[in-house]
Amino acid sequence: MGALTGKVAVVTGASRGIGKGIACALAEEGATVYVTGRTVTAGTAPLPGTIGETVAEVDRRGGKGIAVALDLQNDASIAALFEQVKTEQGRLDILVNNAMAIPPEMTQRIGFWEKPLSNWEIFDTGVRAAFIAAWHAAKIMVPQGSGLIAALSGYVGVTYTYDTLFGMTKTATDRMARDMGVELKPYNVASLSLWQGFTYTERANENLKTVPGMAAQLNSAAGSSPEFPGRVIAALAKDPDIMKRTGGTFINAELAAEYGVTDIDGRSIPSVRDQRGSPLWGPV
Repeated sequence: MGALTGKVAVVTGASRGIGKGIACALAEEGATVYVTGRTVTAGTAPLPGTIGETVAEVDRRGGKGIAVALDLQNDASIAALFEQVKTEQGRLDILVNNAMAIPPEMTQRIGFWEKPLSNWEIFDTGVRAAFIAAWHAAKIMVPQGSGLIAALSGYVGVTYTYDTLFGMTKTATDRMARDMGVELKPYNVASLSLWQGFTYTERANENLKTVPGMAAQLNSAAGSSPEFPGRVIAALAKDPDIMKRTGGTFINAELAAEYGVTDIDGRSIPSVRDQRGSPLWGPV
């Protein structure tokens, strides 16, 4: 039995990338993980990975995976997910708001006015849908008097990276997590935002090949596997003093050092606070 056996988690955007990595890391601690995402059938997305494939890996790692197709731009779809969790499990211990649309124009070196207005989906998925998911999660967590809502953000919250909408979305994510922390604190439910540095996801590896200048900008020593943030979230979920962190924005690499967490290859991931900036919000 793992330290999170009996705990229930929802991870958004878990067909591949960081979401899949988080689901797998929580599974290694024995959690039941609702693996959500849009890709159900292999070969229907530009990148490999489906929610079913992630569930198979979650089960192999020692957790219990439950695949749920989820459209984050459909409010009814989000509501149905949390109703399913409540009906099937009767509780929810961890929500990880990881998903965010990444349209191809996001990494193009052109002005925001040259990109289609449809790119607003970055904000709709990264902030609006995350708020709605947290709204539903809180309705389960507050009555039970416990829970963790973790939002994936990054140094882009304070440092320009790629795109105006990208930075705006992550800055809003940090502030949203902070103010949710204020309102949830009396109910022993933690809300926090986590800054993840460069991560070798399927999309990032593809971008290294195709986006001009990206490889030259990368500090490879600071890059991590997609499972690294999941290992940090698992450590947070096991921390009996988690409420001391609620409302704060934290750098995953720094939390990992505190908790003694390493990446899957045993490396300690360095913080790049000095080069890329510091979080604005501390615990409340």
